[in-house]
Order: sequence, then C-alpha cells, then structure tokens
Amino acid sequence: MALVTLDDLRDAQKRIAGVAVRTPLMPCPWAETDAHTLHLKPESLQPTGAFKIRGAYNRLAVLTEEERARGVVAQSSGNHAQAVAYAARAMGIKAVIVMPDTSPAVKVENTRSFGAEVILVHMSERDTTPADLVAEHGYVWVPPYDDPYIIAGQGTVGLELAEDATALDLDLRTVLVPVSGGGLISGTAAALKLTMPGVRIVGVEPELAGDASESFRTGEQKVWPFERTHRTIADGLRTNSLGLLPWEHVQAYVDDIITVTEDEIRSTVAVLARRGRLVAEPSGAVSTAAYLHHADQLPQGRSVAAVVSGGNVDPSLLAELLA
Repeated sequence: MALVTLDDLRDAQKRIAGVAVRTPLMPCPWAETDAHTLHLKPESLQPTGAFKIRGAYNRLAVLTEEERARGVVAQSSGNHAQAVAYAARAMGIKAVIVMPDTSPAVKVENTRSFGAEVILVHMSERDTTPADLVAEHGYVWVPPYDDPYIIAGQGTVGLELAEDATALDLDLRTVLVPVSGGGLISGTAAALKLTMPGVRIVGVEPELAGDASESFRTGEQKVWPFERTHRTIADGLRTNSLGLLPWEHVQAYVDDIITVTEDEIRSTVAVLARRGRLVAEPSGAVSTAAYLHHADQLPQGRSVAAVVSGGNVDPSLLAELLA
C-alpha cells in the first residue's frame, strides 16, 4: 500500500484550514526534569473535542457531488463519530453513525447534537454494521483510520508540531502519540519524519489494549479480542488491531510503542487538569502518562512533545478521577 506523501499532508492542511483549530505547542514547566522538558499538543481544544475533525473533514472534502448526495456512514466509539457528524453538517451531507452501546453518554449526545443519526450496537457489531448499511442504502463509508485521506488529515498534527518546534527553536527529539487504530500516529509520524528526520516517534497505548505494542515487538500484525481491549478505561483506544494502512506507516516511521497502566492513565487525567489546566479524556492522557511514568523508556534527548488527543470525558468520570 502507498504511504501518504508530504504533498498529501500539505493538501490536507489546506483543506482543513479554518475548520480544525491550529492547536498550540504548550510548554509544561511543571513537568520539567533534569533529563527532559515537556510540551503538549492539546487536540482537546478542537471544536469536536478531539483530533478526529482533521481526518474526517479532509475525507469528506474530497467526496464527489454524487457521493455527497448518497450520505455517509461511519463507526466509532465517539470521537470519529462526532467529527464525521460535525463535518457532514458543515457540508450539508446526511450522516449515519454506528456506535457501541457502551460509548460514553457525552459522546453519543454530542454526535446527535451535530445532526447525525446514531445507531447503537454491541461492540462486536460496530465494525460490521456499516457494511450492511452501505449495501442497503448506498452510503459512502468513512472509516475511522484505514484510509489515506483520514491519515493525511490526522497528519496535520505532525506538520504543525514541526512548524511550531522550528519557530520556537525547540530541539524536539521525541514525540509521544496515542495509538488505537493507528490513523493519528501514522499521519503524525509521516509528517514529522518527512520534515524533521531526526525526531523519534513513540506510540503509547493502554497495557490492557496493547495489540499495537505486541505487533510492533513481533513484527506481525496482531488482533486482540474485544473482550481484552474493552477492559481499559481509555474507551477511544479499545480498537483491537491497527488498520492495514496504518500498520504500513507504523513499520515505516514509528520508533517504538510502549504501554501504560490503568492507574497511570487515571492519575494523569487528574495531573493534566490540576497542573496543565487541560481537560483530557483517558485516551488523550496516555501519551502524557508515558512521559510522567516511563521516562526511562524514552529515547535520549531533552525535548519531548506529547499529543493530548482528546478531551471528551464523561463529567462523572472526570469528577471521580479528580476526587
């Protein structure tokens, strides 16, 4: 499969301009140590609360008029759902979103608020139901990560990181990125490796949903049963395997994938709120958790950036984690 190119990434950056927020690269003096400094890329500040708007808008922007008229269908635990619904409403496109019946209520409600039809199914049916709907209604499927336009859109995170690190004269050595299906890390890693060849990309996922880490270690794409990945509090990272195209990008551009524990994720959500003044959902906190709890596993080099991928956390869970 063809990897996304720098032209693909820059085209995506032009398409999403004015729709996705150019999130800042925030210094975190409270997290500085003798060995490392930390900057955060808070994608929680996006209009839908997560990075997913970048890929979703880029994908819908290249639909033909005939495809737009048919409408779109997508499956998601929440953040891709909201992004597709938001982008579809902006373009006047009908959107149907398939979500697990265990999705956080806040994500379901937000998706509906953007005008999408939401169909709740068992987690085991999330990834198969869209094909049935395509066959029945002719919708265009908008996958959450296994698509070159989705990957290129998410990769604009990496373009901004490179541009801002250069503008700040920051000797950026390591970038930590959450891993689920692999769209975000694929695009971000491609963008950074193609513009800042010396930077090292480290993926982070929950220990309880460590399929990507195992795949990386063994060199063979692994699939975990949903019963295993569903154990983690990080609901956005419960995908049971990297996508086919993301797996190609991971092998080409990613330097390591490490895991964090549930306690580390929980405590980091609280740290980001109290010290970083950022609301992060558990899925978005894993990269910062790796910095705070696994610095010994990070590559040599002082400057580290972590992508906070989203902030769509259920208020009751946030209150529990801050208690």
